[in-house]
Amino acid sequence: MTQTVDKKVLVVGAGIMGHGIAHGFITKGYRVTLVDIREEALTKARAAIDNIVQGGVRLGKMAAEDAFSVMGRLHTATDVEVAAEGADLVVETVVESIDVKLDIVRAVEHRLAPGAIFATNTSALSVTEIAGGAKDASRVVGMHFFNPVHKMKLIEIIAGLSTSQETLTAARAYGAALGKTSIVVNDSPGLTTSRMSALMGNEAMCMLAEGTASAEDIDTALRLGFNHPMGPLELGDLTGWDTRLKVLQYLHQTLGDKFRPSPLILRMVKAGRIGRKAGAGVYRYDDAGQKIPGSGLKASAL
Repeated sequence: MTQTVDKKVLVVGAGIMGHGIAHGFITKGYRVTLVDIREEALTKARAAIDNIVQGGVRLGKMAAEDAFSVMGRLHTATDVEVAAEGADLVVETVVESIDVKLDIVRAVEHRLAPGAIFATNTSALSVTEIAGGAKDASRVVGMHFFNPVHKMKLIEIIAGLSTSQETLTAARAYGAALGKTSIVVNDSPGLTTSRMSALMGNEAMCMLAEGTASAEDIDTALRLGFNHPMGPLELGDLTGWDTRLKVLQYLHQTLGDKFRPSPLILRMVKAGRIGRKAGAGVYRYDDAGQKIPGSGLKASAL
C-alpha cells in the first residue's frame, strides 16, 4: 500500500492533461488539489481519474482498498489562490495562452510553501516568458507531460533563462517519483517533441486535404511504417485541434513559415470539429470516446 507523501501538489486545469497529472501524483502518495473555475470540469475530471484507478483494480494492479485511499488524496477547488496555500509544487496545465499563465503565476506565488516550485505543462510557449510573472523566476520550470499521462513515460523538463539548478533537480525528482524518464531541454519554441509532432500532424492534414491518402491510411502509414503507437491524425484528435492550432500559430510566429497551419485545421476548428473531446475531429467518436470505424474525413468532403 502506497504511503501518503508529506507534499502538497496543486494541479491547475482539470482538462485531459490536468486529470492525468493529478492521477499520477495521487497514485504515488501525494496530496493533490485539482483546480478549475468550472465545477462541471472538476466533476468530469474526478470521474475520469476514478475510472483509471478502477481500471487498475480490474487489471489486478491495485487492491480495492488501496483505490479508496488513492481517491481520498484527491481534492478539488475553484479558487486557485486559496487552494495554493502551502503547496510544494504547482503544475499549471491550462489553455496555451501566455496571459492566462502569467495570471496564474501571479495569483499563487505568494501562497506557496517555502522552496516550492512552479511548473508549467506548456508544450510550446516560452518558460522564460511565463516566469516573467513571478517575483522569483528561478523557481519556475517547464514540466511537459504526455497524453495519456498514466501510460506515457517521458517528461520534458524545460529550463527557462532564470531557472535554477535546484529547481531543475527538484523537477526531475518529482518526475522520477512518478516513474517517468525526464530529459532537460533549454527554453526553445516547441521544445523537442512538440516541434516534431506539430510538423507531422500539420503535414498529415495537408496530405488529407490534397487527397494523397485517406485518414485511415495516413495514420496506418505512421503506425506501421515508423512504429508509432498512434497515427498523426488520431493523435491530433486526442490532443485537440484547437490546441494544435494554437501551438502551430505560435511556432509559425516564432520559427517561420514551415509551421504555417494547414487551412484544413483552421476550417475544422471553426466548425467545432476539434477532436475526441467534441465527439468529432478527423474521425467521429461514440459516447464512450471510441473511434467509429470508417468515420475518417474524406477528401471529397473537404
